Amino acid sequence: MGAHHEDHHHAPDGRGRALRLGVGGPVGSGKTALVAALCRELGPALSLGVVTNDIYTTEDADFLRRAGVLDEERILAVQTGCCPHTAIRDDIAANLDAVETLEHRFGPLDLVIVESGGDNLTATFSRGLADRQVFVLDVSGGDKVPRKGGPGVTTADLLVVNKTDLAPLVGADLGVMDRDAAAVRGGRPVVFTSVRREPSVPEVATWVSHQVRDWSNRPARLG
Repeated sequence: MGAHHEDHHHAPDGRGRALRLGVGGPVGSGKTALVAALCRELGPALSLGVVTNDIYTTEDADFLRRAGVLDEERILAVQTGCCPHTAIRDDIAANLDAVETLEHRFGPLDLVIVESGGDNLTATFSRGLADRQVFVLDVSGGDKVPRKGGPGVTTADLLVVNKTDLAPLVGADLGVMDRDAAAVRGGRPVVFTSVRREPSVPEVATWVSHQVRDWSNRPARLG
């Protein structure tokens, strides 16, 4: 069903629609806090929408609404009822419908952020859903996590290592994490941050702003 459904949606490189940014990572890594921070920082300049994924609840969407980071109507929740990676990679129909609902209601939008439910290091977004992907880790798993690799760590367009303020408490060496992340990512960017201590997330916000600009300036497709 999913493959046939996708054929009726926008192509991933289509013009005239928002950049779709997928935000994934393990449970508790700080994905929702990062999404909230990006909405606060980019909302004054960009027209935004957000789609959250939870298995059985709407908890992440409810958090964002309570935080007041966007108008409530611009935040939609998808209840996957299954493993989070299924809804962002294997059968993306529900997420595509939510994205297109936002674009229909509020378009033209500049950016739609799709937050995955908490998943493991293998979680990635279908390129039919997300044009750019951010993967969020936190230091509480220890400094070994980046060298464990996995598609989320190695192939995401941006790797964010969050909660750096906890490193001394859990014995994580940020230098080791930086070295190992660089070794497995083939030159793709890595940002170390603490959303709690630096809620403006300047490096991540700047990176996302550049992606939106590049997306809006890309050449028209031929044919």
